[in-house]
Amino acid sequence: MRFADQAMLVLLLIPLAVALALVLGIWFRKRMIARLGQAQTVNGQLDRPSPYLRAIKGIALALGVAAMVLSAARPQYGGRIQMLKKRGIDVVVALDFSKSMLAQDVQPNRLERAKLELNEFIAQLTGDRIGLIAFAGDTLRFPLTSDYAAATTFWRGLGPHDMPVGGTAIGKALTAAIRMLNPQQEELDEEQQEGERSKVIILLSDGEDHLGDPIAAAEEAAGQDIPIHVLGIGSQSPELIPRFLEDGTPMGYQKDDEGEYVTTALSNKNEDQLRDIASKTNGRYFRAGSDLSGMTAMVNEIRKMKQTDVKARQITVYEEVFQWFLIPSFALLFIAFVLPERAVFWRRRKR
Repeated sequence: MRFADQAMLVLLLIPLAVALALVLGIWFRKRMIARLGQAQTVNGQLDRPSPYLRAIKGIALALGVAAMVLSAARPQYGGRIQMLKKRGIDVVVALDFSKSMLAQDVQPNRLERAKLELNEFIAQLTGDRIGLIAFAGDTLRFPLTSDYAAATTFWRGLGPHDMPVGGTAIGKALTAAIRMLNPQQEELDEEQQEGERSKVIILLSDGEDHLGDPIAAAEEAAGQDIPIHVLGIGSQSPELIPRFLEDGTPMGYQKDDEGEYVTTALSNKNEDQLRDIASKTNGRYFRAGSDLSGMTAMVNEIRKMKQTDVKARQITVYEEVFQWFLIPSFALLFIAFVLPERAVFWRRRKR
């Protein structure tokens, strides 16, 4: 037998201590009466509630409370192995953290808009695992997990200044996402080894890419049957890029080495590249709207994907037997409340 809530067992000390005190009290009283004279004679001179009945009532009350505490500690018996199954897909989200994502053509800015879109997506996940990649010139990664709260906090306070390398490398981010979904065999965890799950990559970016070859990365994903759905964020008109200090204080706008203001836009060229990334993997391209319509459409598309039952983990299931202690508890408490304190019946027969 085991107890699911073992912390409750500490409370047993109180009723057990009371019961012990009452037993010791009876023993001490008998010794005191023996010193006064013959026990039967001394008891006959005492016209008051029977100390023995009061002690029995107290002991029954203490043991009844103790049994109730044991019942509240959730006693469990036996144990059988059961395999939990999860139904879902593996999703890796790659979010652009380049400085161009600070442009405010989408409110409050492109990056915060993307985070809002992402939160909307995570809120609709059920039984899926999600991995996160924050990228600029290099990547920061959060491994696949079904703990959505932990995933949401990963980049809640993250910004472009937290990235180890500046610039934008969409290809590197996609390659990192592919490696997360298809690691080397020795890196596979138990769940991945037991069954295949459908896989998908979601890319959120304004499309500006200065490093690498994102199309080559998309072709690698296509070779591994991993679709890439892309959410484009930004407007087609040029937008200045705000400049901030490390403490978040705004300091005007970004300038290049020649002192000219730097602008960014989700241009036709950028959108064409994002569409190519999606089309080469049988994915789809969406554009972020002010009403979250882009992410909603993407979620609906992902839901159409094949979902697979996989063995997630083994658990031991125990049978709850709290009633073994709850019923005796009620019986003892009933005795404690109905038992009289005076031995009226026996006294009448004696007379």
